[in-house]
Amino acid sequence: MRSTDYGRDVLATGRDRRESPPELPAEPGTVVEDATGEFCGAVVRLERGEFTKHNVILEDRHGCQRAFPMRTGGFRHEGRRVTLVPAVAATDRFSRRSASGSLAVADAPARTARASRIWVEGLHDAELLERVWGHDLRVAGVVVEPLHGLDDLPRQVAEFEAGPERRLGVLVDHFVTGSKETRLAERVDTADVLVTGHPYVDVWQAVRPAAVGITEWPEVDRRYDWKTGVCRELGWADPTEGWRRVLAGVRDFRDLRPPLLGAVERLIDFVTLAGD
Repeated sequence: MRSTDYGRDVLATGRDRRESPPELPAEPGTVVEDATGEFCGAVVRLERGEFTKHNVILEDRHGCQRAFPMRTGGFRHEGRRVTLVPAVAATDRFSRRSASGSLAVADAPARTARASRIWVEGLHDAELLERVWGHDLRVAGVVVEPLHGLDDLPRQVAEFEAGPERRLGVLVDHFVTGSKETRLAERVDTADVLVTGHPYVDVWQAVRPAAVGITEWPEVDRRYDWKTGVCRELGWADPTEGWRRVLAGVRDFRDLRPPLLGAVERLIDFVTLAGD
């Protein structure tokens, strides 16, 4: 006796028996929900995944961004399960995009600098932002300034005199619960000052290891300077040479890890809202 529920092959899996979910092009702005129902947002961009072919970056209505692997049937669109795939002619579209993945504005003159600012911890952070977000920052008129350390952050923020027309965004390293950086942020974070960051010890770690030609960033004893320890483990002469290698490996946003991408995009949105 043959069951009509399973067809001819009683050993077939549920996935084999069901029709494959339809494919949906991951066009920017397309609103989808992940299959678990935990996150709903609009497609922002695609990126290379570390373990999958592509990840898709979704942004919800609060501006929160999350990366999801583009698995078969991994999303829902208008109530039905779908498989997100790279949109047709994605290569042509990306050729018109900046290194950050935003739409490039051809021949756009730099805008007069806003009163608002983005502060970063050091020169390496500033150079990395210029490499990936330089086009966006010039079009928006946002100046990035290195602080050369955070120890004096409360005084510097007070002297800046932030306000609705003069916002301040601060990007910090090692932005995790209980860290020195987080405690400093709690002292200065106000309606017109936003402090955010990434969880890595140094901004070097926010670069995907594959972009630098390594499998993973080395573990460094906390008693020693992190950059010096990394260079020693990788056979690089010194941090100067190390930074040249790291920066040379970054071509666009796909060479950076999501926590840094989300933090910088959030800061740019925050400071460009002032006066608009």
